Amino acid sequence: MYCKGGYKKVILLIFYLQLWSKPMGEAIHPDCAIIAQHLRAREICSQTRRSEAQNRSDHSGCKTEWDEIGCWLRAEAGQVVNLSCSEVFQHFSSNQGFVYRNCTADGWSEMYPTYEDACHFSDDSESESETSYLHTFRQVYTVGYATSLITLLTAIVVFAGFRKFRCTRNYIHINLFSSFVLRASAVFIKDAVLFADETLDHCSVSTAGCKSAVAFFQFSILANYFWLLVEGMYLQTLLALTFVSQRKYFWWYILIGWGLPSMVLILWVLTRFLYDDRGCWDDNDNVGIWWIIKGPITGSLLVNIVIFINVIRILVQKLKSSAMAGNSDAGHFMRLAKSTLFLIPLFGMHYTVFAFLPENTGVAARLYIELGLGSFQGFVVALLYCFMNGEVQAELRKWLWRCHNPNLTPAKRSITQVSIRTHGGLGLPSSSANISAV
Repeated sequence: MYCKGGYKKVILLIFYLQLWSKPMGEAIHPDCAIIAQHLRAREICSQTRRSEAQNRSDHSGCKTEWDEIGCWLRAEAGQVVNLSCSEVFQHFSSNQGFVYRNCTADGWSEMYPTYEDACHFSDDSESESETSYLHTFRQVYTVGYATSLITLLTAIVVFAGFRKFRCTRNYIHINLFSSFVLRASAVFIKDAVLFADETLDHCSVSTAGCKSAVAFFQFSILANYFWLLVEGMYLQTLLALTFVSQRKYFWWYILIGWGLPSMVLILWVLTRFLYDDRGCWDDNDNVGIWWIIKGPITGSLLVNIVIFINVIRILVQKLKSSAMAGNSDAGHFMRLAKSTLFLIPLFGMHYTVFAFLPENTGVAARLYIELGLGSFQGFVVALLYCFMNGEVQAELRKWLWRCHNPNLTPAKRSITQVSIRTHGGLGLPSSSANISAV
C-alpha cells in the first residue's frame, strides 16, 4: 500500500496517543480530545463510505477512502484531491501545507508528498521531552501533596489532642485540614487507579472503580473550596461581630463545608450517569454538566474574594486606629502586609487567577499554580495556622518538658509553665492575632 517511511511514524504516533496518558493530577485530559476527534473523523468517513455503497447507481471514479490519518472523499477520474495539514494535524502542526492524491482510472494514486514532509511533523524527541517534563512535574506535586498530608495529619492530632485547643475556631481549622487531607489522598488514589498501568487507555476505559476515584476526587475539591469559604465566613463574623457566640453557627458551617459538596456531587454523579456515562468521567466535554462542579466552586471563590477585601478593609481600619495611638506608619504597613500574606493561602486567593478563564487558557501556568503551588497549600496552611502559632509552640514545649521530667512536683511544674509562657510569645504579627491565634 502507501504506508511508507515517515508516514508509518505518523500512524504510530496516533496509536501511541491512544495508549499514552499524561501523568497529571487534574480531572481533565486534553489528549483524550485529540483521540476523540480522530475517532470521530474515522466514523464520519466510514458513514460516507457506507452511504456510497448503498447508492449502487454511482460506481465511477474513486471511492471515499480512510488512510488511518485522513479521509479522501470520492472523486472523478482525472481529479487531484488535497488534504490540508492544519485540518488533519491541527493539534500537532501549524503548517499550512497540503498532501495530494490523483484519482486515476485504476483508483487512488500514491500520496505526494508524505504527511511528514508536507506537514513538518514533529519528531519523537519532542514527545519524549514532554513526557519527561510531565513525569518530573508529577514528582513535584507528589512531593507537595505528601508533605501536606504529613503536616496536616500532625496538625489535626495537635488540635484534637490538647484540650486547650478545643474551641470553635480550631474545630473549623480541623475540618479545613481534613479537606486538604482528602484532596491529597484523592490525587494519590486517582493517579493509582488511572495511571498505574502506563499501557491503559484511560480515554476509553469505563469501570466503576475509575468512576468512583474521579467522583471522590471531585468531592475532595468541592469540600476543600467550601471549607476555605467557611474559614472566610468565620473570620468575617469574628471581626465584624465581636460579641456574638460562634458556637451556635458551627453546625451551619458543617452543613456548608460537607453538606453542600455532597449535594453537588450527588447531582453531578446522577447527571453523568444518566446523560454522559462515558469513560471514567474525567473529561469536561459536556460544558453544562461540567458547570455543575465548576459553578459552585466559582461561586465560593467570588464570595471569598468579597470577604477577603472586606477583611483587609477591617484590618486597615484597626491598624489605622493603632497608628493614631502612636505607632509608626512603617510598622503599620508591615503588619498589614503580613496579615494579607497570611490570609492568601487561607482564602485560596491564588486559585482566582484562572478561576474565571476557559479551561484551555494558560495550561502551563495553570499547571504550576493549581498543581505545583496548590499541592503545597495544605502544608503552608498547617504551618501558618498551627506550627508557627505561639500558643501551639508553647503548649508543645510544655508537653515535651513533661515527657522529659515526669517526676517533677506540681509546684515546680507551675513555676516552669509560667516561665515557658513568658518566653513563648505568639510568633505571629499582632495585627493578625484575631486571624491566626489558636
